[in-house]
Amino acid sequence: MELPPVTAPDLDAHRAAVARHAELAVPDGALGRLAELGVWLAAAQGTCPPRPPARPRVVVVAGDHGVAAAGVSADPPGATARQVAAVREHTAPVGVLAPVAGVSVRVVDLALDTPPEGTERHRVRRGTGRIDREDALTADEVERAVAVGRALADEEVDAGADLLLPASLGVGATTPAATLVATLTGAEPVAVIGRGSGIDDAGWMRKAVAVRDALRRARPHARDPLALLRIAGGADIAALAGFCLQAALRRTPVLLDGLVVGAAALLADELAAGAREWWLCAQRSPDPAMALVEEHLRLSPVLDLGIRLGDGTGAVAAVPLLQMAARLLAETGTAVPTATTSATTAETATAETAEPGPA
Repeated sequence: MELPPVTAPDLDAHRAAVARHAELAVPDGALGRLAELGVWLAAAQGTCPPRPPARPRVVVVAGDHGVAAAGVSADPPGATARQVAAVREHTAPVGVLAPVAGVSVRVVDLALDTPPEGTERHRVRRGTGRIDREDALTADEVERAVAVGRALADEEVDAGADLLLPASLGVGATTPAATLVATLTGAEPVAVIGRGSGIDDAGWMRKAVAVRDALRRARPHARDPLALLRIAGGADIAALAGFCLQAALRRTPVLLDGLVVGAAALLADELAAGAREWWLCAQRSPDPAMALVEEHLRLSPVLDLGIRLGDGTGAVAAVPLLQMAARLLAETGTAVPTATTSATTAETATAETAEPGPA
């Protein structure tokens, strides 16, 4: 896959934001992570002070996974369609919180194992292969899914989105995600298995076995991101990888949230080196594999809310902090007089000390 190089965020805007924070009428370092967020946003926008994100957009990518048949989820295979319906009806957590943060939500079907509703121009296939026994996708399907993800990012940026929040819905999706993270980081299966949808101990054991078997098939291809997506990924994960890398190529900031998106981001950074500079980790996931993602991408989560959902709820919760950080940098008073203020003060002082003229 031929990709143009990723352009780094604007270093001059970064330096200007750091310098402006030093001038604010607050103790040095008193704004903590809020200052860091403002600097990151300034560099991503290429301007200081940065603008509060005005059109943040959640894009939820949905797909079913064959490995759900192995009993790796607390939800039954096929429940993804109900989850998608809840998001569209604004009764899922991300749909409830999004309006509060001024975020709009879009849901895209990449691989639901249900009859298509009307014309599904983004669907790559119905479901994916059971990765502990067979490949998830064909090579052609991987390329199509990545291309769909890139096209989705282009559509959103072209429509005016200034902050992108990729998200995921899919029963069993954390199993391929954990497999991909283990493959790329060299971790053992037990180090990447979380409770996901709320599985019990027996479910955890089934998930560990599925990841172990999938990992045996995936590890020989650890240096080939597209092969990994074919063997142990899914159409939704491939599309999310394409979405994240295209956002970086379009110089648009991204909030990452959840293990499935994290695994896709790992692959995206392998495909387009430097893409990680355009991403921020919204919140610390309780899933152990996500900690490996954060370490590998050198991203420090903004929030620690214990949210285990992957539908974008945690990312939506972080959006107001970015808006606050931008306003702090733009509107907080400064302790250092501006050039205009200094000149006016000097003129006043000169007038007050001058000898009075003749009456």
